[in-house]
Amino acid sequence: MLKKTAFLDRDGVINHDSPEYIKNRGEFKFIPGSLDAIRRLTLNGFSVIIITNQSVINRKMVTPDGLDRIHNMLKETVEAHGGKILDLFFCPHTETDGCQCRKPKPGLIDMARQAHEIDMNFSVMAGDSAKDIECAKNAGCFKSILVKTGAGTKSEKILRAKNIFPDHVTADLDEAASLIIRPDFF
Repeated sequence: MLKKTAFLDRDGVINHDSPEYIKNRGEFKFIPGSLDAIRRLTLNGFSVIIITNQSVINRKMVTPDGLDRIHNMLKETVEAHGGKILDLFFCPHTETDGCQCRKPKPGLIDMARQAHEIDMNFSVMAGDSAKDIECAKNAGCFKSILVKTGAGTKSEKILRAKNIFPDHVTADLDEAASLIIRPDFF
């Protein structure tokens, strides 16, 4: 059973997001500090799992193989910097598809929990959107962190209007990792 799990959103947290979506490896640009953050999480015993909505598949903007190439590059780059991504779960659906895996629904985290026997009492979700924080709450993550990169600032207002509050708000994933690895975090 995994005792320390960090669920991370992808776009806007690890890499810069785009209103035109990330459709190839050339459009994938790491946010400064994100590689170091994943390395520090890994070195401190956390299993890092990516949880991401990727409607580019059902929008026919990227093939499944194209998305695999992006994710393989992500994993290889993280490993080259001393980190490790244990697994990556994505939802290929659009908001109108009615699936159970698109955040804010907990389906992706539920799949990860079943695949890796995760102890949710030692889990955290870091994301930049209201959907990420809602997903963390819906899936039973111990804590949630809203990062202000990507859509984080806008998402704070959306969450406040819904009376939903992340456990922490940080400037970026690097600051979130510093918080997560503290001995008193859990």
